[in-house]
Amino acid sequence: MGTLFEDLLSPEAYLGVRASAVELRQTHISAVYLLDRDVFKVKRPVDFGFLNFTTLALRKVACEAEAALNRRLSPDVYIGVVPIFLDSSGRYLVGADGKIPSDGAEVVDYAVHMQRIPDNERADVLLEKGLLGLSEVDRIATRIAAFHGDCEPSPGGRELEFVRENVRENFVQTQHVLSRYLTPTEMAELQAFQLGTLESQAPIFQARALQGALRDGHGDLRLEHVYLRPDGNLTILDCIEFNDRFRFGDVASDLAFLTMDLAHHRRVDLAERLLSVYARETNDFDLYSVIDFYEGYRAFVRAKIATFMALDPNASHALKQLAGEEARSYFLLALSAPRTPVMPKAVIAVGGLIAAGKSTLADWLSGELGGPVIEADRTRKHMLGVAATTRVNDGAFTGAYDKGFTDRVYTEMNRRAAVVLQSGRPVILDASFRSPKMRQAAREVARACNAPFLFIECRAPAAICKARLMEREAQKNAVSDGRLAIFDDFAKEWQPVTELSENEILAVDTSCPRSETEARVKAHIATWPPGFVG
Repeated sequence: MGTLFEDLLSPEAYLGVRASAVELRQTHISAVYLLDRDVFKVKRPVDFGFLNFTTLALRKVACEAEAALNRRLSPDVYIGVVPIFLDSSGRYLVGADGKIPSDGAEVVDYAVHMQRIPDNERADVLLEKGLLGLSEVDRIATRIAAFHGDCEPSPGGRELEFVRENVRENFVQTQHVLSRYLTPTEMAELQAFQLGTLESQAPIFQARALQGALRDGHGDLRLEHVYLRPDGNLTILDCIEFNDRFRFGDVASDLAFLTMDLAHHRRVDLAERLLSVYARETNDFDLYSVIDFYEGYRAFVRAKIATFMALDPNASHALKQLAGEEARSYFLLALSAPRTPVMPKAVIAVGGLIAAGKSTLADWLSGELGGPVIEADRTRKHMLGVAATTRVNDGAFTGAYDKGFTDRVYTEMNRRAAVVLQSGRPVILDASFRSPKMRQAAREVARACNAPFLFIECRAPAAICKARLMEREAQKNAVSDGRLAIFDDFAKEWQPVTELSENEILAVDTSCPRSETEARVKAHIATWPPGFVG
């Protein structure tokens, strides 16, 4: 393979493809050759136990699986699988574009042929340049949510067994090197957390399987695999193809790879935003019960991979040293998984009349606190089994909006909020909260979880609310069913807030400039520090 690598550094080695130069990037399992507009990825003949590329047949199967599986998220990037030939002169050539050597050379390997995407579109590069913010993270979260919704369900029943196998395998495969990176106390703590969580929370993992959380996902969602294209599209590469049990599993495990990676890049705020938007799009707030475990698990996986490169005899000294430092960093990140989140837990209930600006304020708060927004509108639609943007134009307090069903909606919102709080994170509730009973129920959730409670009442003149409703009715993708026809009836049902203490309520006028409203809220709530990196 050493000779193969050298030959493929020449542009003339690629039949049917023009290139001015070739760049080689190596991982523990692949050699990736980057040309001007094309990429050729060759599997290294390695056997790590969890993968085996030691024969030509195994490498061909892996290449074909990689191309097929990755077309789910990047259909325009994965072109196909091409042979690598050894010609009569002893040169290695890549049969790109269907070309073959004229002398009938021998096929000695295969490569995945891909379209090259500029590095400056890659999420980790954008992050380093300060160009990956909340809006970009929202795009990523929304795309992954849609992808998971389209993924084939994974057969249930063995999820916990597979996760245990993966965790134990991680410890077995690193037992000979773990002491280089962690103290005996740290090693014991890490093992106790990961294996102990699987035992103590087994019913939670099993319940998620029964709820349909198991999917044939990606398995390796890292920033360097995510590309934000200038045309607005989003491309995600390099899903796991070599071992199904690394790809099949809880969607929280898939998502945790990316949130962990953001935390590794010292952007916990963006990690929490990604998590909150994904939960909103999927109505899966129960993932907060397992996300910290999976982030620790994923960090350990990256640490393990780094140890492979640190011990690779074919790697340069500089590359091995860098890999060793990376392994230590990831092991420490795995250790931090059970720690208290950066932002303290709290319940912020945002209420008010229809079109009083509740959802706008709640979404802004989510970005400032890192906590998810649990919306009455989305919760109701999910319970009805319809899409979030499907209009349900029942009367003001009839049908899907009658008292009985509304009570069920608020009960489910509070249940979801309790799950988030138990993970140590803040949560924002977005609903009208028109009665003392509704507000008190949210406050009781906070008290049960030893979290502070604040009700933010959004106010605006009726004329402004009605003008907003007229604008909303022209929108095709609005989530709220609030409309002009029911505004007056709803306003009559609003019950003033008299049951809360002064430090539990904050009234804001959303007809004021947005900056003034946000400043007033910030004066009462601790948010991410300006320029936070952690």
